[in-house]
Amino acid sequence: MMIYKTFLSAVLMASLTNCNANKNMSADSDKAKVETSAPSNNQKNTVYLNEGENKFLSEYQMNVTFKSISEDSRCPEGVQCVWAGIAVANVELMSTTSRPMTVQIATSDLKSKNLSKKVMFNGYEISLVQVSPNSTETKTAATLKGKYKIGLTFKKV
Repeated sequence: MMIYKTFLSAVLMASLTNCNANKNMSADSDKAKVETSAPSNNQKNTVYLNEGENKFLSEYQMNVTFKSISEDSRCPEGVQCVWAGIAVANVELMSTTSRPMTVQIATSDLKSKNLSKKVMFNGYEISLVQVSPNSTETKTAATLKGKYKIGLTFKKV
């Protein structure tokens, strides 16, 4: 009987320790979300666009239009997920010497769907560095349609 109580106490302590570790990991991942979603001052080449917005970027000699988010399977805030998920932005690019071209830029590379975080256009590597807002349990990707904002960086290659 004593061995049973000792074993039960050990299992209970291990469970509580594991639960506390998960809370700490969750808190750390929340901090990481906040840090990665906030615009960084050192990203002076980042351009922010609201869904449907069009901007002519004279320094890159191109017109950029954030058409839509075609997929947002990112893990909603307040939910524990096995996979972080992915968001895919449809962005129309046009240089002063080219026709418009719609590209898909994702928050992560996903070779199985032929998605990438970066695209090459007009001598620039364009990366998707931010998609906001994140979905929640009550605000799904469908209800956020038209309310998204993205951050794109441009790097001369």
